[in-house]
Amino acid sequence: MQRVRIKDVAREAGVALSTAALALRNDNQLREETRRAVRDAAARLGYVYDRSAAMMRSGRSHTVGLLVCEITNPFYAELTAGVEAALEEAGFATMLANTGESVTRQRRMLERFREQPVDGVLMMPASGTPPTLLDDLERWGLPHATVVRGFRRGAHTGPDNRGGTRLATEHLLGLGHRRIAFLGGAAKNSVTAGRWEGYARSMARAGLEPVQLACRTDIGEAAALAQDLPHDGPTALVCFNDSVAFGAMLGLSRAGRVPGRDIAVTGFDDIREAALWHPRLTTISTSPRQMGQAAARVLLARIADPDAPPPRETIRAQLVVRESCGAKLNGGGCSSG
Repeated sequence: MQRVRIKDVAREAGVALSTAALALRNDNQLREETRRAVRDAAARLGYVYDRSAAMMRSGRSHTVGLLVCEITNPFYAELTAGVEAALEEAGFATMLANTGESVTRQRRMLERFREQPVDGVLMMPASGTPPTLLDDLERWGLPHATVVRGFRRGAHTGPDNRGGTRLATEHLLGLGHRRIAFLGGAAKNSVTAGRWEGYARSMARAGLEPVQLACRTDIGEAAALAQDLPHDGPTALVCFNDSVAFGAMLGLSRAGRVPGRDIAVTGFDDIREAALWHPRLTTISTSPRQMGQAAARVLLARIADPDAPPPRETIRAQLVVRESCGAKLNGGGCSSG
């Protein structure tokens, strides 16, 4: 049987050959109706897009490698959805890999991406990643950007970590708390450093001693720490993220203590479950889906012009007040930034 070619698809759809090629790459220069007509024609004829041949013609694969450090974390799942949506709109496919916080696996997956090859890499660096990795990526000629976690240089999109924990700590101080502990942040990376610094500086300005109760981002581990808190211990917890906060509230409940009444709890990220938890979680919103979309745009800018100064974008933090901090609310809560 003779193989269906792209010119057959163009004829079937009633468009020029160049239009058919753009539509099959899902190029957003074309109207959606045109792209749909070409895709439908390709489906009727049984045409399979030869991406390798297209790459040989254009020098581009229109594929991006996405490295996630912890895919089971709901925050990263939402962020990944935002990245994929923005890349698809720009006509790029996404190759997703989870490093599981392994620097070794991260290196191996980057080498696989080079072999494909991809047009660029967006990565959430595993804890312990040396900044020299950026030198390797530059030597390879691979456009790249980091998201959430990053380094002092290079293209990056991330939340205002210091500003976020500052907002949470100052809110708890305003409610009258003086024994406030930071729960979580056992992993050493730029996010941990920023969130600890925002909390610690706020405590120092209030003339109070910062205290860290270190644990991994694990609900069970956070629950065990919170369950064993002494009654003369902290009256409020600034948690590293929402998952740690969920664990803290679970542990407090197991110990017969009511989150928001006996001990105030705040999170960070405002994932979907935060508004559904009991009690509903006071947290810092960083809009993970929008952050993913912004990170994709930063990487696409690097792919389009690798020699331009690397862009850096910070997502503003907003405090979302709910019941877990014990604040008196009118209605469903309030936000401040």
